[in-house]
Amino acid sequence: MRSFLGQAWTLVRKDLAMELRSRESLAPAGVLALLMMFVFQVTLDLQTPQVAAVAPGILWSALAFSGMLGISRTFLREQDEGCLDGLLLCPGDRGMIYVGKTLGSLLMNLVTAAVLLPLFFALYDLPFPFLLVPIVLLGTVGLCAVGTLCAAMTVHARAREMVLPLLFFPIVLPMLLAAAQFSAGLFAGRPWAEIAHWFHFVLGFDIILLTVCYLGFEYLVEE
Repeated sequence: MRSFLGQAWTLVRKDLAMELRSRESLAPAGVLALLMMFVFQVTLDLQTPQVAAVAPGILWSALAFSGMLGISRTFLREQDEGCLDGLLLCPGDRGMIYVGKTLGSLLMNLVTAAVLLPLFFALYDLPFPFLLVPIVLLGTVGLCAVGTLCAAMTVHARAREMVLPLLFFPIVLPMLLAAAQFSAGLFAGRPWAEIAHWFHFVLGFDIILLTVCYLGFEYLVEE
């Protein structure tokens, strides 16, 4: 177990080091999310009573699209540099690759979310509900769990930029809707008892997806 986690963490550190040098995932993802939030704010011309109703959809759309943009490059570096086969031939459980790649994507997406959330609430002039932090964390986990597997599935595809969204969004859509409903309840000031089931749905969704994606990754990369 220690060796498994050590190998996964080595992969995480490698991806983070490469991202810090190139900034080819974080910067485009952050800019895309900011543009989406700004465009919605300008084009919808929202008044104060309307903001709380539409803000959850805007927030989760920005997080989902920016997250997918960053996750799409999860395996592209290895593919472009001819290192993907070497990575798959490493001794040990191939699930280590999935865990390492998912953790790396999760850390980078959480950095993006940490930057975007204050800007979002400043732009839309909304109070910050602290229960939004755990739902954003759980939502990001789900996005990375599915996105990593989809990125592995499409890394060899010719039109991977088109195929990846077609695989990714139908799977994560139920989780995004539940997270948006929970966030809407927070913005509306509803009590925990009325919105807890949405939180539990996202939590259960994450557990199921992480388990299925981890177990299916080794069979997928063998094909």
